[in-house]
Amino acid sequence: MLDSIYNDIISPDVNLIGAVTKLVLSLLLGATIGLERRRKGQIAGMRTFALISMGATLVMLISIYIPQVYMGLKNGDPGRIAAQVVSGVGFLGAGAIIQMKGSVRGLTTAAGIWMAACIGLAVGAGMYLISIIATLLIIFILVNIELIELRHNFLWESKIIRVKLNGILYSIQDLRDILESNEVHISDEFIKYDYNNQLTTVNFMVRAKSNVDVPLMFNAIKESSDAVSITITNEINM
Repeated sequence: MLDSIYNDIISPDVNLIGAVTKLVLSLLLGATIGLERRRKGQIAGMRTFALISMGATLVMLISIYIPQVYMGLKNGDPGRIAAQVVSGVGFLGAGAIIQMKGSVRGLTTAAGIWMAACIGLAVGAGMYLISIIATLLIIFILVNIELIELRHNFLWESKIIRVKLNGILYSIQDLRDILESNEVHISDEFIKYDYNNQLTTVNFMVRAKSNVDVPLMFNAIKESSDAVSITITNEINM
């Protein structure tokens, strides 16, 4: 009895026991990846990743089943239908990416969605061990590599530092010097002159590490200039 069930599970042909086993396994592997993403506060979580992985497995099963049963069909390529998953899942990945002025979020989740689909295809093709190893490697990448980045301060963030000052300033070199002394790299800058109210607004597009002491930097800007307000944000608002 057990030998018969085992043979059905590892059989390259599509059968009920093997198909159910593959669907359940892909569900669990997809949910495992989704759990990590949900823990990071991403919208795409366990249900999303489980459905994507299981759906990809079902597509692979269908791809194998059609030429297996309908032998009269010409060009019965098992990979033809499954290949569309790799490109089609990109639409779901695009939906996970949040575009904001000055920053992009969700790229890692989008990549995870694509990998979950690939794992589903692998499970559907009967590559059980490889699918499990791939899932463990994905979890390692999502968890441990981030810890390494945080520990060694490899993370850089793109921000907008907006400084509003009294008067019409034609030189902002002092502001540049303060930012650079705090290891804040200026990518670009935009200046707005309000001649009616005699105000100057400077938007600095910057890249900085996560350990920058923002209050101390803002205080240095205030002491060296007649700043009305200083803000840090993700959007340019001239």
